[in-house]
Amino acid sequence: MSTATTTQLDQQTADGSIQLSNSAPSSPPPELEPPPPTERRRRHDKLTYLRLASSGLSFFVAGVNDGSLGALVPYVIRDYGINTAIVSSVYGANFFGWFAVALINTHLCQILDLGAMLLVGALLQVAAHALRAWKPPFPLLVVTFFLVSLGQAFQDTHANTFVASQRNAHRWLAFIHAMYSAGCLVGPFVATAVASAGQYSHWPLFYTFPLGLGILNTVLVYVSFSETVALKKQVSEEIRMGTLATEQPEAHAEASKNDNALRLIKETLSSRSVWLLSLFFFFFLGAALTAGGWVVEYLVMVRHGELSQMGYVPAGFNGGTLLGRLLLPEPTHRFGPRRVIFGCAILAIGLQLLFWLVPNIVAASIAISLLGFSMGPYFPVGIDLGSKLFSPRIRSTALSFIFVFAQLGGCVFPVVTGLIAAHAGVAVLQPILCGLLAATAISWLFVPRPKDTDNTSLHRE
Repeated sequence: MSTATTTQLDQQTADGSIQLSNSAPSSPPPELEPPPPTERRRRHDKLTYLRLASSGLSFFVAGVNDGSLGALVPYVIRDYGINTAIVSSVYGANFFGWFAVALINTHLCQILDLGAMLLVGALLQVAAHALRAWKPPFPLLVVTFFLVSLGQAFQDTHANTFVASQRNAHRWLAFIHAMYSAGCLVGPFVATAVASAGQYSHWPLFYTFPLGLGILNTVLVYVSFSETVALKKQVSEEIRMGTLATEQPEAHAEASKNDNALRLIKETLSSRSVWLLSLFFFFFLGAALTAGGWVVEYLVMVRHGELSQMGYVPAGFNGGTLLGRLLLPEPTHRFGPRRVIFGCAILAIGLQLLFWLVPNIVAASIAISLLGFSMGPYFPVGIDLGSKLFSPRIRSTALSFIFVFAQLGGCVFPVVTGLIAAHAGVAVLQPILCGLLAATAISWLFVPRPKDTDNTSLHRE
């Protein structure tokens, strides 16, 4: 009678005893073996690069949307017959979109996986641009700014979280934020070309451009993150271990998710690092958007420049930011982010003083472009630092909170500048900008180093 495994005398040990061994093969058949490690690594690298490209495209779409608003506002005012106070409601809608995501993001993260969160963000932006393209009533136009900021907040938060977890994160964070600057650079040129074409302006047609980009963004998100475009399968530990009654497991799991979300929010808001890094972004984005939003008016009213020519000065600022995000992150990583960013902050103050004290339009344009260059690495370096300061469990929640605080600064300071300028003149832009840049530099000094935290698991490069 044959058996599945035959036993044979294999070898004789030194003491004369016989050692038995099995003759059956110990490894699986060749056709059942997994792919070699190099092949698996190659497939993983290709998917990772595709996901990084998807993240970069999402930031480019956001940049096109944000960068085009200033160029289209004059046409919106005239087409709808409204004043500047009413049109400013779009900025409020934009802020409340980010604020809403800060409130609901952690709860949704208990239900939706990474790909699903990114896909929701992409679809919201597509819906907003589709509504804008046919010139909706102004109240609905304001709603589209709320929708598009919701979508941007979801994609920005989770794309930053994903990219920050990759190898050489400082380079990839610089790439995706450079893509945002590229969008801010391209958006005004396309918007101005579309809005000014023909005898009568058809500015709503501009939004077919970000609509097409948004559809491509949605497709790329679905293809690259398809493995995580799903609901999270989470069951509470108590139910899994059978320590609680399971007559209503769905209700208990839902309550567990809500409790977990609240714990994450509480843990995030109790972190000193979150508040200090948020303060840095609060002043930084306030300074950047105040400079970009009021520099044209300043050059026209105070320096007596031609409006048709001064309108391209913000493009120099955005172009400088793009170059700064492409060229400075590597030296920043090599020589240390704290000293390099502080040096850039001091340089920014010097450039702002040059812009203020030298009454020459050419010098002002160059100074603004170099100002954008010096401020370029602030955002990617800050996010990279946050990825080291915050544990993975609160990273998404912390970034949502930081982005809302940054948007608050970007909303408050341009509005305050406008209110003061209405009474004292637009020349107040200069001291306000100097104060904001100084506050940015000082707040950076208070951001803790990763090694200063108690959690040694966060100290990675």
